[in-house]
Amino acid sequence: MFRPQRWAVLVAALSAGWNGRGAAQTGSGPGRDDGQWTMPAKDFASTRYSALAQLTTGNAQRLRPVWSFSTGVLGGHEGQPLVVNHTMYVVTPYPNVVYAFDLTKEGYPLKWKYRPNVNSAAIGIACCDVVNRGAFYADGRIYYNLLDGHTVALDAASGREIWKTKVADLNIGETTPMAPLVVKDRVIVGNSGGEFGVRGWVKGLDAETGKIIWTGYNVGPDADLLVKPGSFRSFRASGTQLSLNSWPKEAWKLGGAPVWGWLSYDPKLDLVYYGTGNPAPYNAEQRPGDNRWATSVMARDPDDGSLRWAYQFTPADNWDYDATQEMILTDLPVKGKVRQTLVHFDKNGFVYTFDRGTGELLAADAYVPVNWARGVDLRTGRPEVDSTKLTGVSRGTVKDICPTLEGGKNQQPAAFSPVTRLFYVPTNNMCMDYTTANVSYIAGTPYIGAAIPYKPGAGGHLGAFIAFDVTKGKKIWEVKEPYPVWSGALATRGGLAFYGTLDGWFKAVDGRTGAVLYKFKVGSGVVGNPISFLGPDGKQYVAVYAGIGGDWLLLSGDVRSDDPTDVRPPASFMPDIARHTSQGGIVWIFGL
Repeated sequence: MFRPQRWAVLVAALSAGWNGRGAAQTGSGPGRDDGQWTMPAKDFASTRYSALAQLTTGNAQRLRPVWSFSTGVLGGHEGQPLVVNHTMYVVTPYPNVVYAFDLTKEGYPLKWKYRPNVNSAAIGIACCDVVNRGAFYADGRIYYNLLDGHTVALDAASGREIWKTKVADLNIGETTPMAPLVVKDRVIVGNSGGEFGVRGWVKGLDAETGKIIWTGYNVGPDADLLVKPGSFRSFRASGTQLSLNSWPKEAWKLGGAPVWGWLSYDPKLDLVYYGTGNPAPYNAEQRPGDNRWATSVMARDPDDGSLRWAYQFTPADNWDYDATQEMILTDLPVKGKVRQTLVHFDKNGFVYTFDRGTGELLAADAYVPVNWARGVDLRTGRPEVDSTKLTGVSRGTVKDICPTLEGGKNQQPAAFSPVTRLFYVPTNNMCMDYTTANVSYIAGTPYIGAAIPYKPGAGGHLGAFIAFDVTKGKKIWEVKEPYPVWSGALATRGGLAFYGTLDGWFKAVDGRTGAVLYKFKVGSGVVGNPISFLGPDGKQYVAVYAGIGGDWLLLSGDVRSDDPTDVRPPASFMPDIARHTSQGGIVWIFGL
């Protein structure tokens, strides 16, 4: 049984008063689509764009659910299904069961089910629910992570386990909820556990055998970061030991910067991109300095893990602004010239555009209301911080910081359409008060030291689904939502964008105007990410998980009825969420 007491106490305090080997190509062009969904973000570029066009703004109102399946698991369903060779693969939260459904037969019967042995100790350690962010298909295999620190390879046809490798250590607070990335002959994975003072890393495993080939840390000495002399660069920072010298002595060993979000890859540049999480602990006065490379984007060579460039979004992070959100790769015009860009909607409320080959910062604009900084200086690459919003023990309670540590957006991934040239972004609209305390490190226990209640942002609504034009640095339209929008986005060539809501609606909107064209109540809050695929009948379908969880399991209260010990009240900033949703994992498929 899930025992929420440990994290419930912590979060109550926080909230209430304290081509490689994959089948898809990297490009984001609107060309042909093979009708499959073989990796978490559809392509290596993380566009979450489907070039299928049978579903359009003209017929979206005729969508209807055509199939559903209960996963039998109550945790937050934050990932997305895969569809390969007319088989749908579903990965559940803990205990991380994999289902394979045969889409060629009536009722989509089960082909096989893989039930791993996952250490239940991971339940009490996982920061923000027992989520899993999905699997990756490559060369006849399904690769995914178990919550307890193992990476697994399965035979896609039979479900047979090919290998299982321990990559993380539960004893020090590491878990592995993120989705792996398979590039050439490497399976790349990262750790979670910034709230436990772990030291963040990514590892490259041999795809054939599961052997760990390299480990690249995100904080500490250059050698540990796999920095090769003369081959690493950082925007407006130079020299050696850039990470080591930005921490107090030995503090980097407990420095956080985990990798629990999304990874991207450019096969032409042969670079893997990912973001790092918060530095530890939350009290910035215990770790004076910039704390590189926490809250950063990093670019690595997938073969040997060598670090090629890095940029830090929030130096000396005072607000828990993890940067693990997706890195979307596309070519965009910048000052009259088309550049190979990387676009990142950061938790700190700014959207950044880089040259993805060099790490040069090209643009940075707020995409949600931001008051901790006045902007980002493009000459230095640093945020122009409002000193009245800095936090720390000596500052007491700092009020009305926007956005909260849930971010302008969090793990919920955006999508990009090469047809509309717009980014579709699920966002949060909340502010916070922030109080910190000194904290001591004990291995395997929380290393936080903060009390952070939330409140609604401007306008009173807690979230919105927006379309953003990064070339103009402005929001084009928004659909306001009563609760934070925690699902991912999907864009399609038919002119549609899809997303789900925390109170249990799945919606299709016009990608150019934001007009809501279709919605359906799916039974539980949506924190998963929609996909689109062609069925064996040649028709286009859209699939999504329902199943509220993630941070919202800890903050909602009264959304689970099978645990008599879970009697937590809902968070004060959204006291009525349990009127609209309860926990329960369901896979939905929609079609015409």
